[in-house]
Amino acid sequence: MAVSSKKVRRAKKIGFYTTMVLFLCMTLFPFFIMLMTSFKGTKEAISPHPTFFPKDFTFQHYIDIFNPDIFPFVDYFKNSLIVSLEAAGIAVLLGIFGAYALSKLRFKGRMTINASFYMVYMFSGILLIVPLFKIISSMGLYDTLTSLVITMVVQTLPTAVFMLKSYFDTIPEDIEEAAMMDGLNRFQIILRIIVPLAISGIVSVFVYCFMVAWNDYLFASIFLSSAEKFTLPIGLNTLFSTPDYIWGRMMAASLVTALPVVIMYALSERFIKSGLMDGGVKG
Repeated sequence: MAVSSKKVRRAKKIGFYTTMVLFLCMTLFPFFIMLMTSFKGTKEAISPHPTFFPKDFTFQHYIDIFNPDIFPFVDYFKNSLIVSLEAAGIAVLLGIFGAYALSKLRFKGRMTINASFYMVYMFSGILLIVPLFKIISSMGLYDTLTSLVITMVVQTLPTAVFMLKSYFDTIPEDIEEAAMMDGLNRFQIILRIIVPLAISGIVSVFVYCFMVAWNDYLFASIFLSSAEKFTLPIGLNTLFSTPDYIWGRMMAASLVTALPVVIMYALSERFIKSGLMDGGVKG
């Protein structure tokens, strides 16, 4: 019996890892093709007899995307970084105070406001274009990065509040009561107690807001019209719209554009794990 159960567990483990490997292969295969294409020459990339690996490796496409005469990648990257960091930072900052109020304070209409966040998921962001466009235009902010920051905050703030409230709900009220007995006010409690204990959730929300702003194409295409203010998604679209389709250059630009989000996820994972351990010790 013991031998048979051991074989069953081993078979389940082999089946699990085999399934995971197959799933990863299917998921990463398009990125592998993009990576290999970015190292191929222009003629080889459109060859009627494609190969997985390039016959002659070339880094020319990566050099080209950093050439401002060919593709102003650095300018687009800077614009995207400014919008994403500002929008994520504002959304998280406002979300912390909003989520704390909904989680820890008792006031009339709290449950109604809390339930209204579920309604956000019922509507597409495209429904906000017309009212936001009128507001942005009346404020004189059309064709500015500020307009995009505002729209990204509007897009991500409800989710930020909803997610952070879920984290704050797990923090015992006894900790707050003890802090109040020590003479801390609400603002000090948020900064010294709530934020350190919920740091993993705050980092997760920041990464989510950053990713939404970084990948946004819809609002950027509407609120921006000057080429020098384009973000990376709009810049990539202009690269794809050129008469000469240089696939290696397009794949190189797409991969480099995705790197910041990948790096942020990798760094935040370690930060979240350390935050969970620190929170467990503090609790």
